[in-house]
Amino acid sequence: MAGAMTRVRIVAIVVTVLTLWTGLDAQMRRRAGRARQPVSDGNERTLTIDGRQRTYLVHDFAGQRGSAPMVIVLHGGGGNAQNAVQMTGFNRVAARDRFIVVYPNGTRGSDNARERRGGRGVLGGEREFLLTWNAGHCCASAMAGRVDDVAFIGAVIDAMVASGRADRSRVYVTGMSNGAMMSHRLGRELSTRIAAIAPVVGAVFGDEPPPQAPVPAFIVVGADDQVVPPGGGPLQLRSSLGNQSAADHDVAPAIAQAEYWARHNGCGEPERTESRVSIRSAWTSCRGAPVVFHSVKGNGHAWPGGQPGRRGAPEPTRAFDATEEMWAFFKQHQRTR
Repeated sequence: MAGAMTRVRIVAIVVTVLTLWTGLDAQMRRRAGRARQPVSDGNERTLTIDGRQRTYLVHDFAGQRGSAPMVIVLHGGGGNAQNAVQMTGFNRVAARDRFIVVYPNGTRGSDNARERRGGRGVLGGEREFLLTWNAGHCCASAMAGRVDDVAFIGAVIDAMVASGRADRSRVYVTGMSNGAMMSHRLGRELSTRIAAIAPVVGAVFGDEPPPQAPVPAFIVVGADDQVVPPGGGPLQLRSSLGNQSAADHDVAPAIAQAEYWARHNGCGEPERTESRVSIRSAWTSCRGAPVVFHSVKGNGHAWPGGQPGRRGAPEPTRAFDATEEMWAFFKQHQRTR
């Protein structure tokens, strides 16, 4: 009997030890898992381009992995990098799929009279800095001052690749409005270094030169846009910024963005489909790279699925998530040269 009781006590002790060890092991694994979670620093970095100090925010969710995909997100005219973080929701997707998001800042003209009066930008964010990009025919002081934003973004790419964090074959560019126009320009002038672009509620002007190489393009416009008219014509931002030289050309119809890339990517006829959410045109039979165009229903001058760009700006539709859709497109493409 005594031997049996001893064996029972031994078994009980073993079970207790194993239970404690299992709990401790699970706790250690949870802690290790938390330690491995990707962390975004959100630090502001600086570069000097043509004697001008330029800044950009880096949110790195790649963790301990090697070089990772990088998405460059360009704010709208009148916005800023932090505004783009909030507006697009790209950090949520980057944290889940472990890649890098970079949010550059445009430039501000010190001689902008409306800016000195505290005016509000129509294309940007909560903190009204009136930062803009020189997209060629738009916008405001960046265009008037011939700011070399192509060199700036090229230098950002170089710095991130040189750091070992960004994969040079998986660099993607998106942007809102003036930032979308800049995305087109970067696609044209840095096409051998950018794997795909995704302009949102932007435009082309109809006189763009050919790109250096084919570039996959995912283009989103708002069917109800009152700032960048889907049918083409003058931009509302001219009078809103109090600067008639904010853009020196009318914009082409929205579909011209896709037609430009389809033509230079060597594409055939598009396939058009309509859903309750959007009218989609897709050029998939291409010698160079595919093009997808969404005219999103019920969406004005806003980032579909995101947040309004500023107080009083149009509310984005929740039926179409531009960030998720373009990331799904980006993941299919990388540069091979």
